[in-house]
Amino acid sequence: MQYTVDVSIIIAIFALYGFVHSLLASKKIKFLFKKIFGELIAFYRLLYNVFALFTLYLIYEFSPKPNLLIYDLPNPYDLIVLIPQFLALAGIFWAFNFICFKEFIGLDQIKRFLGKAYKTELDEEMTLIIKGPFKFSRHPLYFFSIIFLLFRPTMDLFYLTFFACIVVYFYIGSYHEEKKLTEHFGDIYSEYKKSVPRIFPLKIFKPYKETFAES
Repeated sequence: MQYTVDVSIIIAIFALYGFVHSLLASKKIKFLFKKIFGELIAFYRLLYNVFALFTLYLIYEFSPKPNLLIYDLPNPYDLIVLIPQFLALAGIFWAFNFICFKEFIGLDQIKRFLGKAYKTELDEEMTLIIKGPFKFSRHPLYFFSIIFLLFRPTMDLFYLTFFACIVVYFYIGSYHEEKKLTEHFGDIYSEYKKSVPRIFPLKIFKPYKETFAES
Protein backbone atom coordinates (compact mmCIF):
# COMPACT_ATOMS: atom_id res chain seq x y z
CA MET A 1 0.00 0.00 0.00
CA GLN A 2 2.81 2.42 0.87
CA TYR A 3 4.39 1.81 -2.54
CA THR A 4 1.11 2.78 -4.21
CA VAL A 5 0.87 5.96 -2.15
CA ASP A 6 4.48 6.91 -2.88
CA VAL A 7 4.11 6.32 -6.61
CA SER A 8 0.87 8.31 -6.68
CA ILE A 9 2.56 11.24 -4.93
CA ILE A 10 5.46 11.19 -7.39
CA ILE A 11 3.08 11.15 -10.36
CA ALA A 12 0.97 13.97 -8.89
CA ILE A 13 4.03 16.15 -8.21
CA PHE A 14 5.38 15.51 -11.69
CA ALA A 15 1.97 16.28 -13.24
CA LEU A 16 1.99 19.62 -11.43
CA TYR A 17 5.53 20.26 -12.67
CA GLY A 18 4.49 19.46 -16.23
CA PHE A 19 1.46 21.75 -16.02
CA VAL A 20 3.48 24.69 -14.69
CA HIS A 21 6.29 24.06 -17.18
CA SER A 22 3.86 23.95 -20.13
CA LEU A 23 2.04 27.03 -18.89
CA LEU A 24 5.27 29.02 -18.70
CA ALA A 25 6.19 27.83 -22.20
CA SER A 26 2.89 29.03 -23.66
CA LYS A 27 2.66 32.07 -25.89
CA LYS A 28 0.03 33.56 -23.60
CA ILE A 29 2.45 33.82 -20.68
CA LYS A 30 5.29 34.99 -22.92
CA PHE A 31 3.14 37.73 -24.43
CA LEU A 32 2.10 38.77 -20.93
CA PHE A 33 5.74 38.90 -19.83
CA LYS A 34 6.64 40.95 -22.90
CA LYS A 35 3.73 43.32 -22.30
CA ILE A 36 4.93 43.97 -18.76
CA PHE A 37 8.71 43.91 -19.22
CA GLY A 38 9.16 44.74 -22.90
CA GLU A 39 12.48 43.69 -24.42
CA LEU A 40 13.48 42.00 -21.17
CA ILE A 41 11.66 39.04 -22.72
CA ALA A 42 15.17 38.34 -24.04
CA PHE A 43 15.95 36.91 -20.58
CA TYR A 44 12.84 34.73 -20.48
CA ARG A 45 14.24 31.56 -22.02
CA LEU A 46 17.30 31.43 -19.77
CA LEU A 47 15.16 32.06 -16.68
CA TYR A 48 12.69 29.44 -17.89
CA ASN A 49 15.42 26.82 -18.32
CA VAL A 50 16.97 27.57 -14.93
CA PHE A 51 13.57 27.34 -13.26
CA ALA A 52 12.77 24.07 -15.06
CA LEU A 53 16.04 22.42 -14.04
CA PHE A 54 15.88 23.68 -10.47
CA THR A 55 12.30 22.51 -9.90
CA LEU A 56 13.10 19.15 -11.52
CA TYR A 57 15.98 18.78 -9.06
CA LEU A 58 13.63 19.60 -6.17
CA ILE A 59 11.20 16.93 -7.35
CA TYR A 60 13.98 14.36 -7.63
CA GLU A 61 15.45 15.29 -4.25
CA PHE A 62 12.30 15.58 -2.12
CA SER A 63 9.85 13.13 -3.70
CA PRO A 64 9.04 9.95 -1.76
CA LYS A 65 11.52 7.23 -2.64
CA PRO A 66 9.88 3.79 -2.44
CA ASN A 67 12.73 1.45 -1.61
CA LEU A 68 11.77 -1.43 -3.88
CA LEU A 69 14.59 -2.87 -5.99
CA ILE A 70 13.41 -4.08 -9.39
CA TYR A 71 16.74 -5.38 -10.66
CA ASP A 72 20.46 -5.15 -10.01
CA LEU A 73 22.52 -6.40 -12.93
CA PRO A 74 25.52 -8.56 -12.04
CA ASN A 75 28.94 -8.19 -13.63
CA PRO A 76 29.59 -8.00 -16.60
CA TYR A 77 26.03 -6.96 -17.55
CA ASP A 78 26.26 -3.88 -15.33
CA LEU A 79 29.08 -2.70 -17.61
CA ILE A 80 27.52 -3.85 -20.90
CA VAL A 81 24.40 -1.80 -20.19
CA LEU A 82 26.57 1.32 -20.18
CA ILE A 83 27.18 0.89 -23.93
CA PRO A 84 23.73 2.11 -25.02
CA GLN A 85 24.06 4.91 -22.46
CA PHE A 86 27.31 6.00 -24.07
CA LEU A 87 25.78 5.79 -27.56
CA ALA A 88 22.78 7.82 -26.40
CA LEU A 89 25.06 10.47 -24.94
CA ALA A 90 26.91 10.62 -28.26
CA GLY A 91 23.51 10.98 -29.96
CA ILE A 92 22.66 13.94 -27.73
CA PHE A 93 25.87 15.68 -28.77
CA TRP A 94 25.10 14.76 -32.39
CA ALA A 95 21.67 16.40 -32.18
CA PHE A 96 23.08 19.51 -30.53
CA ASN A 97 25.50 19.80 -33.43
CA PHE A 98 22.51 20.88 -35.53
CA ILE A 99 21.01 23.18 -32.91
CA CYS A 100 22.27 26.55 -31.78
CA PHE A 101 23.02 25.61 -28.17
CA LYS A 102 23.27 29.23 -27.03
CA GLU A 103 19.87 29.99 -28.54
CA PHE A 104 18.50 26.80 -26.97
CA ILE A 105 19.49 27.79 -23.43
CA GLY A 106 18.83 31.51 -23.88
CA LEU A 107 22.28 33.11 -24.08
CA ASP A 108 22.04 34.38 -27.66
CA GLN A 109 18.84 36.23 -26.81
CA ILE A 110 20.64 38.11 -24.03
CA LYS A 111 23.57 38.81 -26.36
CA ARG A 112 21.19 40.36 -28.92
CA PHE A 113 19.51 42.38 -26.18
CA LEU A 114 22.81 43.76 -24.90
CA GLY A 115 23.86 44.54 -28.47
CA LYS A 116 20.61 46.42 -29.11
CA ALA A 117 19.75 43.91 -31.82
CA TYR A 118 16.89 42.07 -30.17
CA LYS A 119 14.10 41.73 -32.73
CA THR A 120 12.75 38.20 -32.28
CA GLU A 121 9.01 37.80 -31.78
CA LEU A 122 9.25 36.35 -28.28
CA ASP A 123 12.03 34.46 -26.53
CA GLU A 124 13.66 32.62 -29.44
CA GLU A 125 14.27 32.68 -33.17
CA MET A 126 12.48 29.63 -34.55
CA THR A 127 14.41 27.60 -37.11
CA LEU A 128 13.32 24.37 -38.73
CA ILE A 129 16.21 22.08 -39.61
CA ILE A 130 16.07 18.60 -41.10
CA LYS A 131 19.59 17.28 -40.93
CA GLY A 132 21.39 14.53 -39.08
CA PRO A 133 19.16 12.88 -36.47
CA PHE A 134 16.25 15.16 -37.40
CA LYS A 135 15.88 13.08 -40.58
CA PHE A 136 14.76 10.15 -38.44
CA SER A 137 13.09 11.72 -35.40
CA ARG A 138 11.32 15.06 -35.02
CA HIS A 139 12.63 15.20 -31.45
CA PRO A 140 15.96 13.35 -31.38
CA LEU A 141 17.00 15.01 -28.11
CA TYR A 142 14.00 13.41 -26.44
CA PHE A 143 14.77 10.04 -28.06
CA PHE A 144 18.42 9.97 -27.01
CA SER A 145 17.56 11.24 -23.52
CA ILE A 146 15.04 8.42 -23.09
CA ILE A 147 17.62 5.83 -24.14
CA PHE A 148 20.22 7.35 -21.83
CA LEU A 149 17.85 7.33 -18.85
CA LEU A 150 16.43 3.87 -19.59
CA PHE A 151 19.61 1.79 -19.51
CA ARG A 152 20.86 1.50 -15.95
CA PRO A 153 22.75 -1.22 -14.09
CA THR A 154 20.22 -0.96 -11.24
CA MET A 155 16.56 0.00 -11.22
CA ASP A 156 14.27 0.71 -8.29
CA LEU A 157 10.61 1.70 -8.12
CA PHE A 158 11.33 5.39 -7.56
CA TYR A 159 13.57 5.71 -10.61
CA LEU A 160 11.20 3.68 -12.80
CA THR A 161 8.30 5.94 -11.82
CA PHE A 162 10.41 9.05 -12.37
CA PHE A 163 11.54 7.74 -15.76
CA ALA A 164 7.97 6.93 -16.86
CA CYS A 165 6.88 10.46 -15.88
CA ILE A 166 9.68 11.97 -17.94
CA VAL A 167 8.71 9.92 -21.01
CA VAL A 168 5.08 11.04 -20.70
CA TYR A 169 6.26 14.61 -20.19
CA PHE A 170 8.39 14.41 -23.36
CA TYR A 171 5.39 13.26 -25.38
CA ILE A 172 3.09 15.96 -24.00
CA GLY A 173 5.81 18.60 -24.37
CA SER A 174 6.48 17.57 -27.97
CA TYR A 175 2.78 18.02 -28.74
CA HIS A 176 2.84 21.62 -27.50
CA GLU A 177 6.13 22.33 -29.28
CA GLU A 178 4.78 21.01 -32.56
CA LYS A 179 1.62 23.01 -32.25
CA LYS A 180 3.73 26.18 -32.19
CA LEU A 181 5.95 24.94 -35.01
CA THR A 182 2.94 24.11 -37.19
CA GLU A 183 1.50 27.57 -36.59
CA HIS A 184 4.85 29.15 -37.46
CA PHE A 185 5.95 27.06 -40.46
CA GLY A 186 2.56 25.94 -41.74
CA ASP A 187 2.39 23.28 -44.46
CA ILE A 188 6.15 22.74 -44.48
CA TYR A 189 6.09 21.41 -40.94
CA SER A 190 2.87 19.48 -41.56
CA GLU A 191 4.58 17.63 -44.40
CA TYR A 192 7.61 17.00 -42.22
CA LYS A 193 5.37 15.46 -39.56
CA LYS A 194 3.92 13.06 -42.12
CA SER A 195 7.37 11.78 -43.08
CA VAL A 196 9.24 11.62 -39.78
CA PRO A 197 8.22 9.86 -36.53
CA ARG A 198 7.64 12.02 -33.48
CA ILE A 199 10.30 10.60 -31.13
CA PHE A 200 11.24 6.99 -31.85
CA PRO A 201 12.90 6.56 -35.28
CA LEU A 202 10.73 3.68 -36.43
CA LYS A 203 11.46 4.19 -40.11
CA ILE A 204 14.33 5.49 -42.21
CA PHE A 205 13.56 7.87 -45.03
CA LYS A 206 15.13 10.38 -47.37
CA PRO A 207 13.76 13.82 -46.52
CA TYR A 208 12.31 15.86 -49.34
CA LYS A 209 14.45 18.82 -48.25
CA GLU A 210 17.65 18.94 -46.28
CA THR A 211 16.98 22.19 -44.47
CA PHE A 212 14.45 24.93 -44.12
CA ALA A 213 15.63 28.50 -43.80
CA GLU A 214 15.04 30.59 -40.73
CA SER A 215 11.76 32.44 -40.68
